[in-house]
Amino acid sequence: MIRCIAIDDEPLALRQIEAYIDKTPFLEKVGLFDGALQAAEILTQTRIDLMFVDINMPDLSGMDFVKTLENPPKVIFTTAYSEYAVEGFKVEAIDYLLKPIGYPDFYKSANKAKSWFETHPQGPVQVRNDNEFLFIKSDYRIVRINLNDITYVEAMSEYVKINMIGTKPVMSLLSMKLLEEQLPEDKFMRIHRSYIVNLSKISIIERNRIVFDGKVYLHVSEQYKSKFQKWLDKNFL
Repeated sequence: MIRCIAIDDEPLALRQIEAYIDKTPFLEKVGLFDGALQAAEILTQTRIDLMFVDINMPDLSGMDFVKTLENPPKVIFTTAYSEYAVEGFKVEAIDYLLKPIGYPDFYKSANKAKSWFETHPQGPVQVRNDNEFLFIKSDYRIVRINLNDITYVEAMSEYVKINMIGTKPVMSLLSMKLLEEQLPEDKFMRIHRSYIVNLSKISIIERNRIVFDGKVYLHVSEQYKSKFQKWLDKNFL
């Protein structure tokens, strides 16, 4: 299934795209948004493979929105103005749909996206080298992550969100168990079924919670409490 969202400030157009997505068996609707800014948050929370984006929107155009994304999902632009087609392909859009959009044209574009994903597998890749870094498949790129930059890892459904110092989190289609096996045991510890922490980045522990940046509180669950307490006792003065 191709996980997708639709962005359009016109309610009727948005509902039409929603109906087309629901009608297409290989597309999975993750969210609908009436503006680019409203859609930005979900891109940091979960994996999105494909976006249907209207170009002409107030505040931030669909074209400008895609250009601001460091690792954007694949895009199919929708608009009533044909002059944007060339610009759309400059940002490597899968296709360009001219409104009013009929389902045959929509299905043709969706199939183009399907063909692209079939020739660009999105499976995770991990390469470990001297316990210093990993290569992780994220979106459509392989990203090098220095282990020392990681603060904590968070499970998000079938994905993991790797939070780091001084840069945006990296999302990857990867299980916590597999990532845990790749990380060195002397530097990282599972403290919860949803969290792995970099032990060297822990500076505050408060009421059985690890605090990062004074605003992120990670609970140490009962299942991992004993192991974490042993590490804490070993390093306690």
